[in-house]
Amino acid sequence: MTWADPHALWLLALLPAAAAALWWSSARRRRATEIFGQSATVGSLIAGRARWWRVARAILMMVGVALVIVAFAGPQYGSRTRVLRKRGIDIVIALDFSKSMLARDVHPSRIKRAKAELERLLSELDGDRVGLVAFAGDAMAFPMTVDYSAIRLFLRDLGPMDMPVGGTAIGKALIASKRLIESSNPSGAEQGDVAPRSKVVILLTDGEDHEGDPIAAARELNAAGIQIYAVGIGSTTGEPIPSYTADGTLIGHMKDASGRLIMTSLSPENEETLAEIASITGGEYVRAEEGTVGMTQIRAALAKLQASERKARRVTVHENRFALVLLLAFFLIVLEGILPEAWIFRRARRQA
Repeated sequence: MTWADPHALWLLALLPAAAAALWWSSARRRRATEIFGQSATVGSLIAGRARWWRVARAILMMVGVALVIVAFAGPQYGSRTRVLRKRGIDIVIALDFSKSMLARDVHPSRIKRAKAELERLLSELDGDRVGLVAFAGDAMAFPMTVDYSAIRLFLRDLGPMDMPVGGTAIGKALIASKRLIESSNPSGAEQGDVAPRSKVVILLTDGEDHEGDPIAAARELNAAGIQIYAVGIGSTTGEPIPSYTADGTLIGHMKDASGRLIMTSLSPENEETLAEIASITGGEYVRAEEGTVGMTQIRAALAKLQASERKARRVTVHENRFALVLLLAFFLIVLEGILPEAWIFRRARRQA
């Protein structure tokens, strides 16, 4: 036999004190009755058996309370096998929408190729919840959903020129992704015969983080059980950043205050940061091959996770027996309350 809460059994240590209190109360009652009986011949009306009935009632009450405590501790006897079914994984896509993602070292541009690869990924998902975090200097989130067409629409309509704050803040994007996943699981656990979902963030960026602490953010995600799969996009040699008008017309390339071209690259330092972010959470870092955004490896890793999550998992569950104990306790307490002590008094009077 096992117990759901064995610490509750310590409450049984209070029963001797309760029994002593009942005995003391009974002794006072007996002495008071004897004193009263010396002047009114009441002693002859109280049969000796009445005292035994009171003892019986006290025993029933004590045993009933003891059984209530035992039931509260959760006795478990016997076991059975239960199947916990998993329901896919939670995926948040954190996509870099900074202006450096307009660079064309990936055809037709980093951002357009990333969107195309993500649409391909969405077409392969089935039953996995997906959220989207678009970030530059700040982050905006699209709620978790299984309506992949809504995610596609959001991706198509949003571009780097729509971001209200420039720059790149990977740390903010990771924290926003964590909050998005947690908001879709407010209780912190799944309900029913379903095991908790695996949680994944797919981070696509050129790695040029201009603010925040992405390493500290990765540690927060790791503590929450979230894996990060990071994809580094861009060339190592550097690429100029195109400049567009509000209507999307190319007007040249971005320049700094001195008139020099602003170059963007996936530097070794950026790659090292992205690899560390993935490693902290038990995920994976992928460097995009020339002309791609590296989603092939990520899709393969997700496929393995999905296959694992969709398998049924058998667990041994102990059978709870507290209901039987509680039923017996209820019966004893009710019986104590209806024992006919008054009837014994009336019978004693008739015999007198």
